[in-house]
Amino acid sequence: MVDVKGKWALVTGAARGIGYGAAIFLAKKGCNLVVQGRTAAHCDKVLAEAQALGVKAFAVGAEFSDPAQVESMLAKIDALGVDIDIVLNNAGIQVAYRTDWLKTPASDYQESFKINTIAPMMILYHFLPKMQARGFGRIVNTTSGIRLEPEQAGYSASKAALDKVTMDIAQKVNGTDVCVNITDPGWCRTDLGGKNAPNSPESSLPGVVVGAFVDDKKSGRNFAAPLFHGLSLEEAVKKAETEIPVYTGTIGF
Repeated sequence: MVDVKGKWALVTGAARGIGYGAAIFLAKKGCNLVVQGRTAAHCDKVLAEAQALGVKAFAVGAEFSDPAQVESMLAKIDALGVDIDIVLNNAGIQVAYRTDWLKTPASDYQESFKINTIAPMMILYHFLPKMQARGFGRIVNTTSGIRLEPEQAGYSASKAALDKVTMDIAQKVNGTDVCVNITDPGWCRTDLGGKNAPNSPESSLPGVVVGAFVDDKKSGRNFAAPLFHGLSLEEAVKKAETEIPVYTGTIGF
């Protein structure tokens, strides 16, 4: 299992919900943090709590619907002079639930893809070469298990696209110590998931962070958080390494 003490992680969408929980989980393991919210001030709470745990932490702000702000954020992170070892691309948006789904507007797709697909891939493209040059890195993109719901077409399509490009890239690094995987937090009671979701945000742990700790040089797996609920981190890592299959491109994964 990877020891993350002293390493640096970028956690997007860390101001609240699942991203907040993931950031604090890493901080408790001694991992330094760069946390992102729509503004840096939105991350004041998670920043203070992480620093109180004795790790170094910085906050950056970016509106992910604007690629220029994503680029500016990446430049600010580079200017910190730290090497990002772990990326948890957690930030996302669910723009609408369209009961009359045949009238889904094009804007649902446009906004969803900007935030849920384009922004995390910009981040991946930025940090992956740096990780490869150093010979270590972990990138975990957040997916969704939504299926058969045209009412949420913009959201589900953007996540499906993120899955596709992430898994394609994963095959390029599989077998190296730069691991690229996805995680599905499950349907949780967050601002995105809504108050009627069956699961608490805490139920996503340790599943949403297990991709930061796996140490078997395998990429292209979906660490669906419900599979790890109730396990210790050590148990979760063992399960991830021994039971979760690597995507091979075959239909039905």
